[in-house]
Amino acid sequence: MEILKVSSKSSPNSVAGAIAGVVRDYGCVEVQAVGAGAANQALKSVAVARGYLAPMGIDLVCVPAFTSIEIDGVERTAIKLIVEVR
Repeated sequence: MEILKVSSKSSPNSVAGAIAGVVRDYGCVEVQAVGAGAANQALKSVAVARGYLAPMGIDLVCVPAFTSIEIDGVERTAIKLIVEVR
């Protein structure tokens, strides 16, 4: 599964375009975010991507979960949003 990493400085419209592209190609994508700001941008991105794909008849769903990732040798907890076609 393709993984997109989002930061608090990510543009929701840009990330939404990436989500839409990956979903069109593969049917699903995982969006990872560490921190409240990044999680906020990731959720906004999923909402915008739903708007991009709805006119094509593609309905997205998002399943939130936690995952552990390593950043600079330190284990961190991230939010992962599994985005797939309903």
